[in-house]
Parts: sequence; C-alpha cells; structure tokens
Amino acid sequence: MTFASVLGIVIGSVILFFVSLFIILGIAASATSTPAYHLTDNTIMKIDLKGTINERAVSNPFAVLMGKDAQSAGLNDILDAVKKAKEDDNIKGIYIKAGGIQTGFATLKTIRDALADFKESDKFVVSYGDYYAQGDYYVCSLADKITMNPQGMVEFLGLSSQLQFYKGMLEKAGVGMQIFKVGTYKSAVEPYMLDKMSDANREQINAYKGDIWTSLLTDISESRNISVEDLNKYADEAFIFSKAETSVKNGFIDDLMYPDQLEAYLKELVGIDADGDLSLASVKDISTIPSVNKKIAKDKIAVLFAEGEIVPDEYESNPFLSSDNVITAKKFVKELNKLQKNENVKAVVFRVNSRGGSAYASEQIWHAVKELKAVKPVIVSMGDYAASGGYYISCAATQIVAEPTTITGSIGIFGMFPNAEQLAKKMGATFDVAKTNEFADFGGRSLSLPLIGLSILPSRPLNNREQALVQTYIENGYDLFLSRCADGRSKTKEEIDVIGQGRVWTGNQALGLGLVDKIGNLNDAILLAAEASGIDDYDLKNYPAQKGAYEQLLESFGGMKAYAAKQYYGLDEYSSRILMNNLKNHDVRQAIMMD
Repeated sequence: MTFASVLGIVIGSVILFFVSLFIILGIAASATSTPAYHLTDNTIMKIDLKGTINERAVSNPFAVLMGKDAQSAGLNDILDAVKKAKEDDNIKGIYIKAGGIQTGFATLKTIRDALADFKESDKFVVSYGDYYAQGDYYVCSLADKITMNPQGMVEFLGLSSQLQFYKGMLEKAGVGMQIFKVGTYKSAVEPYMLDKMSDANREQINAYKGDIWTSLLTDISESRNISVEDLNKYADEAFIFSKAETSVKNGFIDDLMYPDQLEAYLKELVGIDADGDLSLASVKDISTIPSVNKKIAKDKIAVLFAEGEIVPDEYESNPFLSSDNVITAKKFVKELNKLQKNENVKAVVFRVNSRGGSAYASEQIWHAVKELKAVKPVIVSMGDYAASGGYYISCAATQIVAEPTTITGSIGIFGMFPNAEQLAKKMGATFDVAKTNEFADFGGRSLSLPLIGLSILPSRPLNNREQALVQTYIENGYDLFLSRCADGRSKTKEEIDVIGQGRVWTGNQALGLGLVDKIGNLNDAILLAAEASGIDDYDLKNYPAQKGAYEQLLESFGGMKAYAAKQYYGLDEYSSRILMNNLKNHDVRQAIMMD
C-alpha cells in the first residue's frame, strides 16, 4: 500500500508537471503571435533602440517567462518597416527612442542609411533619449531634431577593446593549455596563453578600432555640422559627464524636453490637438502591414541569413546546445543545395554575420557556395562580422559587399589542447598505460572524478611528437584556407598570406586589400544580385524558413539555455564557452575571431 501510494504521487506529479508545462507553453506561444495592425492617418512609426539586434527577428517564447519581449526585432524587420513607412501616406514620420543599443556598428550603419533614405520622402525623423549610448547617438545623429531629457547624458568617449585573460586563473586551477596556431595576428588564443595583449594584437585592434571611429566621426560630423577635430576633443574630455545644456551648446542635442513635452511636440508635428491621442506604431506593428508596392513576380532573389558561431553539426540535434544563432554545415549546405536547384531563384544574397568557428564546418559550407556560384550569382553581404570562418564561407562568392565598419579578414587557424596534469597531481590521481602502438594513447585519458565518473580534461599535455603532428595539422588547415581565399579572390596564396596571418580588417580596409569588392549595405547587395542575374522584376524571399510558434516551442529548450547563458555570461564569454565545447568534441581546427 505504501509503494502504491508513493507511485501514485509520483505519477500524479509527472502528469501535473506536463499539464502545467503545456499551459505555460501555450501562453508563451500566444505571446509570439502578432495580429495584423490597423494603420490610421497621422501615425508615427516608433523605433526602440535597445538590446541587441539580430539579422532576423528571433522568437523566444521562454523570454516571456523572464519578463522580456517574446520576439526581438530583426534588422530585416527594421529595414522593411522603414521602407513601408516611407511609402505609406498614413505614416507622417519616425520617432527614435534611444535605449542603450548594444550591437555592431555595421548594423547601426545599415539602419542609419535606411533612415537617410526615408528622409528623402520629406517626412520627419525625431529622436529622444534619457541617455544616448554611442550607438544610439550614431543612429540618431541624422534626425531632423535630437531631443533629450533635461537631466540626460550623451555617451561620447571613443572606442576600446578590453580583454580578459584566463592564463593565470587556469594555472591556479591546475589546468594548462597547449596552443597551436598559424598567423602572427591570430589572437583568439591569447587569453589562454598570455596575461596581456601581444604587440601584434594591440596593433591590429588600434588599426581597426581607429578606422571604425573615423567612419563614425565622419558621418556624425556631416549630419551635425561639428568638425571631426571638435568631436575628438569632446571625446577626450569625457563628454558623457557634461551638463545637458552643454550638449545643446556644442551641437549634439537640439532641445531638452521631458517626456510629456516630447509627446506634445510630436502631436504638433502631425496636427493632433493637445488632448488628442498620439498614434505610435512599433516596428513589430508595421511588419504585419502589407507593403504598398508589393511585387509579385516569378523570378526570385533569395536572401540566405547566416548568423552566429560556425559550429559542429551536433549543435543541430542536441537540444541542450541548439540555438537560432549558430551556423551548422548540415543546415546551410542543405539550404544552399536547395537554392541551387530552385529554378525560380535567379540569384542568392548570402548575408553573413559571423566571427567564425569550426574550420571543418566552414569548408563544407565553402564547397556548397562554390557549387551554387557555378549555377547562379552569389553575392555575399557582410554584417557586423564576417571574420575567420565567416570569411571562409564568403570567399567563394561571385562578389562580396561589406559595410565600412564590418569586421572581416582574420584568415588564420588555431587549435588548443587543455590538460589537467597539475590538477590531477593536486587530487592525488596517477595514471599508467599499456599500448600496442606509439600513438594509441594520443593525448592521454581524461581525469575522472571518483564515484561519479565525471570526465573533466585530458590528464597530461601532448608530448613532443604529438605536438609536432598537431602543429602540422593546423598548418595544413591554414594552407587550405589560403587556397580557398586565393581561388575565390583571384589572387596567389602568397598574396593572401601577406594580408592573412590572422589579421583583422574593417570593410574599408578590406576593400583596398581586395578582400571585398564593394562598400555597401544589404540593399546594395540585392541590387547587385539583380544586376548580375540580369533581372529587373523580382520578389525577395528570405531563407532559412522561420519556424512557427509551436515548432519553436518544441525546439526551444536548448534555445532557452542558450538565451539564459548569453544573458548570464555576456556574448563574448558565451562565444568563448562555445569554442571550448568545440575543442572538447575534437573539432581541433578553429577559424574564429574573438574581440
């Protein structure tokens, strides 16, 4: 009877758990669905600059349970909404709310260009912020009127890279790292082997950060009529701590307003009485409205989005590793092959936003891009990053378009082998081996914790002969990388090696080096694809196809873990952990750029 009672409680608890789970998932799923928005006259489109901006909208039903939006706006949604706002007479202008945006400057440049195009319609652009982060201010600097809270602040300090080094921490834990790399500037491994930046890494960071900063200053100077010299002077004075009135005096801000005063000003712009209701439509609202000039054509230009780290295929099948923002060879080779066979698709724009990752997976995607290019034009459009493996999968394209502030290049390969020899000694663990051949115990066995049998790290470093084999393997990978780039860019391997060596470049710098063909945004790449395929009338179609709400729910347990990990660790630390997981799973050759 006792056993039956306990069993009944357990079964009842399990049933209750799953019933509760499906109720919660249903609520979360409903939060991701968006009804069509009814647009009225005198509407103002509102753009919230906050958080991070992915290439495409990402639905995460579990975010609702964490008090966040179920769906984050994607760059494609923002660009589409701005275009619709320009064409629709019901929308009189755009209001930008600064909120501490945290995304790359190439993405912000794309949004800024779209807003500049919007202004050609003679509609207004107004911005407001309690606090303008540098990214916020860069976008908002082209507004017709920039307003700020009377107690607000403008962050304007310059750019920097602050790196954390793990070598000392690992040594104290009894963990060592053996590093194998090709490329003087290949710096992704430095946190594991040094306690400060190498001279080469400092050189390249100063070079590309300086070029990005120059691009930002040039754009802001043209919009605000403040000289580049003065902008640099203000940055050197830690302008963020200046009084709000000083921001107005120096030309950064046009007017100081409290939120109620801003609302009254917006009503005045669209001719609404003071006691009337202001109609604000979000990017998400506008995205549900059909385009005014929607084309229906048989010919298609496909836009294939590849965003995030390039990782082994196991990420796709493992629910605890999967995430929307990773690139696997299995998924993207399949997509590229489908586009190759689709006769209605006349050209492909391959949108790449990736710091790289697995060299093996990058090679598989490179091959699929090359096969596709043999059939139809492939235009790569680079986002914030197309570096290392991100450049690997791009280099075979017909043409490459990059933003001036895109981070690209980083043509280099590395591998890392951790070992827990000192940790094993601290724990009193010893090892012995019997083997038939010299390399039968390559790398040694993993240190395991007693009783629970949890394997941690290899228990010994590689010996001299093992190191020589791994170094040769890494060098062969670099030679292959050079060959792929040389073939794609019509250069010799020697020419690529000179600008390779793991060196990071901006889009502007890459253009002069022949690593890219044109400076431009995603729309420029689409126009180039149409020209290359010889078509004038076409539809755009985005790939991969996005999943429905319930399909996302069924696959979102891993997404929830990835989402929580990014929130907890931050993007850079999360990327580092993915790197270590790749190495742990024997994906030895890595082509990744880490800032």
